[in-house]
Amino acid sequence: MNKEAIFLLIRGGHIIDPSQGIDQVGDLLIAEGKIMQIGGTVIPGEAKNLDASGLVVCPGFIDLHCHLREPGFEEKETIATGTKAAAIGGFATVCCMANTEPPLDTPTAVAWVKQKASKDSLVAVLPIGCITKGRKGKELTDMGELAEAGVVAFSDDGNPVASSQLMRCAMDYSRDLGLSIIDHCEDKTLSDKGIINEGQISIELGLKGIPAAAEEAMVARDLTLAKQTKARLHIAHVSTKGSVELIRRAKRDGISATSEVTPHHLTLTEERITGKASNEPFDPNAKVNPPLRTKEDVQALIKGLKDGVIDAIATDHAPHTLADKNCGLELAAFGISGFETAFGCLMSLVHQGAISLAQLISKLTCEPAKVIGRNGELGTLKAGAPANITILDPDREWIVDSRNFASKGKNTPYDGDKFKGKVMATIANGRIAYIYDSLSYPVLSSP
Repeated sequence: MNKEAIFLLIRGGHIIDPSQGIDQVGDLLIAEGKIMQIGGTVIPGEAKNLDASGLVVCPGFIDLHCHLREPGFEEKETIATGTKAAAIGGFATVCCMANTEPPLDTPTAVAWVKQKASKDSLVAVLPIGCITKGRKGKELTDMGELAEAGVVAFSDDGNPVASSQLMRCAMDYSRDLGLSIIDHCEDKTLSDKGIINEGQISIELGLKGIPAAAEEAMVARDLTLAKQTKARLHIAHVSTKGSVELIRRAKRDGISATSEVTPHHLTLTEERITGKASNEPFDPNAKVNPPLRTKEDVQALIKGLKDGVIDAIATDHAPHTLADKNCGLELAAFGISGFETAFGCLMSLVHQGAISLAQLISKLTCEPAKVIGRNGELGTLKAGAPANITILDPDREWIVDSRNFASKGKNTPYDGDKFKGKVMATIANGRIAYIYDSLSYPVLSSP
């Protein structure tokens, strides 16, 4: 290895690391892919310098919930394009869902994704294994073998396990393996053929609604099973006020439950489905499952995030082709391409005073690391940890243009929006995975 590539000094940044309670201006030294030290270090003369003056330096973001689509749906996304988009969004680690083709229900399928990621990925890819074979909800996978193959959790994602008995068995096994069950909480008998949130807008537009009860009924069931089995349960993409209150009570009762919320459920309401500055009556890019909810729900989600009821923010990055979306609202696929807009839209909460920047960073770093049992290794700038780092400009303004997305998925309801807050660089395992053009690097000079 070239000696100059061994050391990287990030100079003069505002370092925020919630995992260690660090909030200070200083230097950060990386040595051979590891965090060496924050401040007070004798810097080797051969270190490359990256000037982070006026910028925020924090642990690399972790996304607990994304869809890289490969294998099987490469027209929507690949591991290469998805992880490039993730790096642009500040994510140094992503956990990919199991709804590929074939699904990640065998060690062979998991090994294929890991091998493909080792060649094509710009960031770390951690696979999530299926709960049931083929995600069909009939028979459990060999969860022990999947754990040995390296999955970090189990989920059937968009096909929630309907059988309570089967889910109870899955929780028993996952508890013994020390891994979480991640559930997309949806009673499909209640949400069947629904398109948007059930409420006044769905009535006015004459569209079949998805009621809050479809989510909350399954959240309640899973929390009850988690209490009985003492398993680790993680509830995906919480979207309703009622779900937040159920999780709040469960945590008070000592149930081992964590949860996540998406950027779009924190910043958009059901009104967005009616489109914006467009001749079209509906915006299919705002069609997502669970659906965008009411202002009251959004306020409850933000409060839950701030109170610690909701543990993490996850994108649920769901890229689709133009054909998937441009086919009328009823036929359009559910999902938003979320990697590249996540930080920008979330900074609106910080600028509004709803949450602090340190709280936002915590929900994207050390707290997701705890959910997958990687705290101390990921989501931290602790000496000796892998050098996963995100550099941010909280005040830089930019306009979303999906045509410039690295992701194949251009499906975003934020197209044309102006954001204040931008990722300037992402470092994954000591390597620069993304750097914004205006950031000065490398400066090959002695400190």
